[in-house]
Amino acid sequence: MADRAQPIGAGPGIGAAAIVAALILGSLAAVALRAEPGTGLGPADWQAVRFTLMQAALSAAISVALAVPVARALARRRFAGRSALITLLGAPFILPVIVAVLGLLTVFGRAGWVSQALGAAGLEPLRIYGLHGVVLAHVFFNLPLATRLILQGWQEIPAERFRLAAHLGADAGAIWRLLEAPMLARSVPAALAVVFAICLTSFAVALTLGGGPRATTVELAIYQAFRFDFDLGRAALLACIQIALTVLAAGLALRAAPGGGFGAGLDRPLRRWDAQSGLLRAQDGAAITLAALFLLLPLAAIAVNGLAGVTSLPASVFRAAGTSIVIAAASTATLLVLAVPMAASIAMARRTGWIELAGLLGLAVSPLVIGTGLFIVVYPFADPFALALPVTALVNAISALPFALRILVPRARAVLGDFGRLGLSLNMGGLPFRRLVLLPRMRPQIGFAAGLGAALSMGDLGVIALFADPEVATLPLQIYRLMGAYRMEAAAGAALLLLALSMLAFWIFDRGGRWHAEV
Repeated sequence: MADRAQPIGAGPGIGAAAIVAALILGSLAAVALRAEPGTGLGPADWQAVRFTLMQAALSAAISVALAVPVARALARRRFAGRSALITLLGAPFILPVIVAVLGLLTVFGRAGWVSQALGAAGLEPLRIYGLHGVVLAHVFFNLPLATRLILQGWQEIPAERFRLAAHLGADAGAIWRLLEAPMLARSVPAALAVVFAICLTSFAVALTLGGGPRATTVELAIYQAFRFDFDLGRAALLACIQIALTVLAAGLALRAAPGGGFGAGLDRPLRRWDAQSGLLRAQDGAAITLAALFLLLPLAAIAVNGLAGVTSLPASVFRAAGTSIVIAAASTATLLVLAVPMAASIAMARRTGWIELAGLLGLAVSPLVIGTGLFIVVYPFADPFALALPVTALVNAISALPFALRILVPRARAVLGDFGRLGLSLNMGGLPFRRLVLLPRMRPQIGFAAGLGAALSMGDLGVIALFADPEVATLPLQIYRLMGAYRMEAAAGAALLLLALSMLAFWIFDRGGRWHAEV
């Protein structure tokens, strides 16, 4: 399809990609020009760099180490609810960070459920703030992702390889040595690099569970230089370091991507015979049970505590909820305006690689860095704080764009491959083809991408923390303020409200896209 005539042009996609590239690269240029290398960084800034690298490395190592036995158990066991559990592994991705933090505090905090059990046994309570809490939260978010990545490696081993091993009389140890260990040697480095890159740019976790000179990440240091000291030069220099770390991590992730696999199979179902002993069954059952409890207990804590506080929420929470809904709606509309034409242009596969690269820039550059650049650009001409809401919506859309393209591009390629020649033979091109053929057949994917973007925007605690003044707050920011004022019951109720709104936004768009959609 690379050199084939297409019924639609690449113009809208090129325009959208140019806007995205100009926005991100312009922000980066503003940050780089504002940075003052001659001033250097203080000891606290270099401590932030060291802490960022240490917590990201620990989070990645622990997440992947725990994911291997969970993925192995899921790969060789079949049980009622298995599909639902695998689906649940994707839930933390759209779970608002501030909601998860409150749930983790309820379970693992100094006065949490686990600490109470330890106290009853005469042991010291857990310490969740600082490095411990940051790593715990990152493992909560990234254990499911690492499990999905490694489970995919297990599922890519053809069933015929296991059947051949069974024919040769291989036991569980031989299966591990000949099939599973070589697969992990390819899959684990990629999973480590991806989780490491994600943890480098985590802001909300460090803001809520880190802090202090010894537990400050680079992103949190940018926020502190910006909000507390209003030192734009230092914030810009830290942002340059953040960009360098992110690019390095992204390069490692791409370099560690698994290469050749075990070859193709016939996709036949397989019942694993090599793990039927009672000991192995108990090991797999324990891995699955502990992982499920680790994911479900914080969510249950939010429901239990939130129900007690939701009836006495202050009016400021509902105003913040309305602000979050407006920002999520604006962000979702912006996301679709950019993502749909870009996906169509990428699907045409005619020298459009730079369009895909522009869409992926939002994954390589931290939203906080983009927000800092936009502030520097806007500051000489207007009051950036007055533009807090539109800037937040715009940056949220840019941040969700890479995920939206991953959802939309495969379907756009399929539609153009199936109906492109027919559209040309009927002299149907441009807007008619988009309206009558392309968009109706992409509705489920568009709805899913919109739901994902809305949920991510609803729960974001990033750019708004830079720009907001005391009179303006989104729901995540308002929850953070309630936590800072030690109003934990109201914060729990607001967290339950945020969780409900995020899931509702995702469901409305996803369900709306699939409603009577053509497939």
